[in-house]
Amino acid sequence: MKNLKKKIHFRFKLKSKHLLAVMTLFCISAIAATFAAGVGSAPLQDAAGILIVPFEKSISQIGLWLNGLRETFRDKQALIAENEELKAEIDSLTTENNELLLDQGELVRLQQLYDLDEEYSDYPKVAARIISKDPGNWYDTFMINKGTNDGIRVDNNVIAGKGLVGIVTEAGPSWATVRAIIDDSSSVSAMTVSTSDNCVVEGDLELIDEGKLRFNQLYDQEDKVTVGERIVTSNISEKYVEGLFIGYVSEVEMDSNNLTKTGTIVTPVDFLHLKDVFVITVNKQDVVTQGTDTQEQEENADEE
Repeated sequence: MKNLKKKIHFRFKLKSKHLLAVMTLFCISAIAATFAAGVGSAPLQDAAGILIVPFEKSISQIGLWLNGLRETFRDKQALIAENEELKAEIDSLTTENNELLLDQGELVRLQQLYDLDEEYSDYPKVAARIISKDPGNWYDTFMINKGTNDGIRVDNNVIAGKGLVGIVTEAGPSWATVRAIIDDSSSVSAMTVSTSDNCVVEGDLELIDEGKLRFNQLYDQEDKVTVGERIVTSNISEKYVEGLFIGYVSEVEMDSNNLTKTGTIVTPVDFLHLKDVFVITVNKQDVVTQGTDTQEQEENADEE
């Protein structure tokens, strides 16, 4: 009897951790037996669905988001590369377009020089390019890249565009300085084409802002000179050969003396963008001397 009491007392003296281990083993065994018997699987599956499915969906959504982010990054990189290619292509096309515009401008200038050469084919000429100019917007005084080595001398007349530009004032072996007719110190003896009335064309750097020159001392008693009249260099000019086109009359009015007239001329030369010019390599005195020699030869031939 005493031994039985001892055994029962020992059983109730088991430690709680031992009891927990025993119960755990029992539960595991019961679960295993249940699964083995195919009993109670539906409730467990439902519990698994409630806990695991949302987790799987979250994982799937995160995966899709990360994949979309990666694709977006790839697309962005592709767009950046494409943008750089387009920029390079635009730069190339811009450069090509600028070159074409320069070539077109050069072609226009060469065409103008050709036309000018044909118009004044009686005079020998040398083509030159402007290499420097005085400060300011207008080409009132400038230097060209041809000189005495090319037959250029002081007082040679200079033309460009469709008319008279100026006169050579200095000349070196490979350069020459030109004073344009728009310069304040310039004075050109001129005449009207239709009536051959003489006048003096003077430079005016303020008036040239309107693309005009000033003329005075025009003797036109019969009032034949009107707006649009062509003005050219006169046959009595000391330094300019005859017939070089200066411009069209744009205004004309009677002076206070009621004898002469004053007005303005629109020049055909763009004195704001000059680049290439022609230098006539004979001076007025050469033309006069040549004309005198020719006349003497003709007179001598008649006498013979």
